[in-house]
Amino acid sequence: MKRTILSIISLAFILFGMSSCLKVEVLPDEPSIMYKSFNFYPDSAVLVFSFQDGDGDVGLNEEDTLAPFNVEGENYFNLYCYYYELQNSEWIFYNNIATPFYYRVPRVTPTGQNPTLKGEMSVTFTPPYYLLNTGFDTCRFEVVLVDRSLNRSNRITTTSFLKP
Repeated sequence: MKRTILSIISLAFILFGMSSCLKVEVLPDEPSIMYKSFNFYPDSAVLVFSFQDGDGDVGLNEEDTLAPFNVEGENYFNLYCYYYELQNSEWIFYNNIATPFYYRVPRVTPTGQNPTLKGEMSVTFTPPYYLLNTGFDTCRFEVVLVDRSLNRSNRITTTSFLKP
């Protein structure tokens, strides 16, 4: 009888220990991003940032073109890289760029029962990834990620860089 009670208690501790290993990390439903690097190459520049999203609804499929993700809508893109230039000691945002630095991140689907997503993204900018002939030489980007529920992430800022 003592051995049975001891076995049950041991089994309870083992199960408790195993269940603590299976705890699900709970994160907010809004995506969160963290700047990692912005590297320059002869033919491009690459922005790298990490992300996490509690409900795992990051990214869009190609066929996601109905409202609110329609081509003409403000939510067609889900990654926004806002371009700034340093002018007379003040960062100036350029919002009327012919080809803005907006992107559609492909859908990322979490595996398993935990919907939480964590990962790293990289964005490759091909020339020109800066505005030509503005008379100023220092630039940077501010970046925001938007999930399918239209939750906006925090805003990260790249290091400033000189136009090549």
